[in-house]
Amino acid sequence: MNKDLIISGFSDEISSEFDTQLSVVSKMGMNYISLRGIDGKNIGEFTLDEVKENVLPRLQKFNIGVSSIGSPIGKVFVSDEDGFVKQKAILENLCKISNLLHCKYIRIFSFYIPKGEDVDNYKDEVISKLKEFAAIAERYDVILIHENEKDIYGDISRRCKEILKEVGSPWFKAVFDFANFVQCGEDAVACYDLLKDEIVYIHIKDAVTTDNQNVVCGTGEGMIPEILAQAIHDGYKGFLTLEPHLVLFDSLKDLELEEASNVIKDNKGLDGEGGYKLQYESLIKILQNI
Repeated sequence: MNKDLIISGFSDEISSEFDTQLSVVSKMGMNYISLRGIDGKNIGEFTLDEVKENVLPRLQKFNIGVSSIGSPIGKVFVSDEDGFVKQKAILENLCKISNLLHCKYIRIFSFYIPKGEDVDNYKDEVISKLKEFAAIAERYDVILIHENEKDIYGDISRRCKEILKEVGSPWFKAVFDFANFVQCGEDAVACYDLLKDEIVYIHIKDAVTTDNQNVVCGTGEGMIPEILAQAIHDGYKGFLTLEPHLVLFDSLKDLELEEASNVIKDNKGLDGEGGYKLQYESLIKILQNI
């Protein structure tokens, strides 16, 4: 496999128990995880001291590094000023945690927009707030990676491009998430072509538009094999982060505005470890074919 590509993953999809997460990824031969849910608690709720005392030693025991922090930053309503102030404090803390863990990336979002309103009317407010986030990240030399996600301002590629250009910071770049673009009714290949110059991180998640649900990577409409082949050809180096969303898991309820079970395909008999392994093996096959 291409040595410039490193497979990571949101290991809280395996289990809410952190030791189980680390044990499973270690057995699979993975050396990195994206840190989101730890023993049932979101990374945004940990203090620096708690990470130093309770999380870092366990990562070291299993020899696992952190590819990104899967933060909840930007998952508040755009007009929630109190929420924004709290989020800036959380981001500051997460930047310190990133530095402690030698992690370069923090995944963020671009705010929920009130239902029924014209999303584009919020452009200036969103960009102004993202610039404040980027300024915090710059102080710690951490790169915020914006995830295209349904229900937020930067859900479609046009608005993703817009905020990346307007924020215009080396500390604010793009995550490419295949499934999320599919679930917003977008053509994943066209999205990649539009955003490729800003993409520094890739999430491996696939979906189908028929019922907007997540499926095993390479079997949906995300065009994962084709886009990964193009990305590798374009010189992409870095993380491919598994985010299967194939079974229900603790953190999912915090990630979705809708009922979490609505985004999960019916995978009878799959547990967290099974879903994770299935996604990992499917990705390996795709890379071998490329």
